Amino acid sequence: MKGIMQKRNGLSRLAVMLASAALALLVAAGLVGCGSTSSSGSAAQASGQAGKTLVYGTTGYGVQMDDAGLNPHSAYSGWSAVRYGVGETLFKFSDSMKPEPWLATGYEFTDDTHCLITLRDDVYFSSGRKMDGQAVKECLDDLIATHDRAPSDMKISQVTADGQTVAIETSEPCPALISYLCDPYGAIIDMQAGVTADRNVSGTGPYIADTVTDTEITLHKNESYWGGEPKVDTLVIRSFTDGDTLTSALQSGEVNATYGLPYASYALFQNGSYAISDCYTSRAFFGQFNYASPVGADPAVRQAVAMGIDREGFVDTLLNGRGQVGRGAFPDNLAFGGQTVTVASYDPEGARQVLEQAGWVDTDGDGIREKDGRRLTLRWLTYPGRIELPLLAESAQATLKDIGIDVQVNSSANHVDIRKDASAWDVYVSALVTAPTGDPEYFFASDTLDSSSKNFGGYHSDQLEALYQQLHTTFDTAERAALATRMQQTILDDNGYFFASFLEMGIVSQSNVTGFVAHPCDYYEITADLDIA
Repeated sequence: MKGIMQKRNGLSRLAVMLASAALALLVAAGLVGCGSTSSSGSAAQASGQAGKTLVYGTTGYGVQMDDAGLNPHSAYSGWSAVRYGVGETLFKFSDSMKPEPWLATGYEFTDDTHCLITLRDDVYFSSGRKMDGQAVKECLDDLIATHDRAPSDMKISQVTADGQTVAIETSEPCPALISYLCDPYGAIIDMQAGVTADRNVSGTGPYIADTVTDTEITLHKNESYWGGEPKVDTLVIRSFTDGDTLTSALQSGEVNATYGLPYASYALFQNGSYAISDCYTSRAFFGQFNYASPVGADPAVRQAVAMGIDREGFVDTLLNGRGQVGRGAFPDNLAFGGQTVTVASYDPEGARQVLEQAGWVDTDGDGIREKDGRRLTLRWLTYPGRIELPLLAESAQATLKDIGIDVQVNSSANHVDIRKDASAWDVYVSALVTAPTGDPEYFFASDTLDSSSKNFGGYHSDQLEALYQQLHTTFDTAERAALATRMQQTILDDNGYFFASFLEMGIVSQSNVTGFVAHPCDYYEITADLDIA
């Protein structure tokens, strides 16, 4: 894409490519990672001719998470665009998850279906084009035309542009519109510059991507960034699928900072040579039952599973206490969080009674129950891309076996394709940020309704559908919280979903790295403040 490089005034593209190639050769030869972790780090030293270089290792990027590439209009790739400093949204979340201006300067709802947004007048895309109302309109129009969730979220029927303003009209009242515009899928990109074959885009952020693959992104600083000159010259975002390998990479200096370390590894980095930034998020590790499966459709089995998962034990033992026990769809710190609902506690004996009464009995004495000649087997589909998920499967396999359920775990990087076959699984266990907009509507709209793109198990509730219609048109915050509590209770009473825990996000870096700050929304990672001594 020619446009992406037009504003570059520093090092040539060739210099960055040579620097990245030199780094790759050093890593392959085993020469990277021999220095002290209290120095600038051998990963940075390897590309000395490119100025400051920082290598960031993460388990949060890749095909398994639906966020490979940087095109915000594709699946969850907007997360990568925003996380890695390429894209920015009109509004962003504060530390208390309240929307505040970012590329915009303010907004006004002129009535329930019309919102006028004013834009900054000093922002340019990395293509060199100025960000004005027309550019924003083009981006939002394409988002609504191509994305899988944004149209149903925002209900945008028309966008008009006038200078540094855009007017958004919705087909019905959408109280959460500004919160949805904080979602990474709303990152503003230059549609005239387009999306390259390797899924690169022209954004407004502090960094410009040079190469994009499923496993690595290389970037250089945007010297014309509206928010001030970034401090790091070259960034390498490297995907890791194995947490132990990521741990070793940080210890050796192959990477300078990490996201998604195994829970047992954190103790290794509490020695003063590293910095740890962490906070609680609304990223839930949860399961949804397959109502097309005879096992998933059995209410007694669903109830027994909900009672047979030891959430506290999972967090305390397998996550080393780094997490929040899941009750409802949202963490306790939110006004509509898990503290507002009633959920079955871990009760193995009660679960056994539920199964007995439903006719699931161990007739052959092998510890697994049967009914009508069929063994009680629960096919548990998950994926290894989030290290918590295989651990949760391990925990559930043990506790559910204790009540007579044979859990067969399929932890596969190919989970997306397997999930499409309703005959191949009984429960799908995944990770999702349930309140990425700081508002409860997002989760219900994306995962629990007949129209939801991520309602993979086919859950349906007339009551939930009706409550959602109220939530979607209610502007009062307290009323929205009360509706969210009722909606959570509905899906919990049906045992259509269960929630195990919420992520305690942790970014671990060498002590000479500054500017990495964990955020409750799990979006903002690479910023212009990032630096390495």
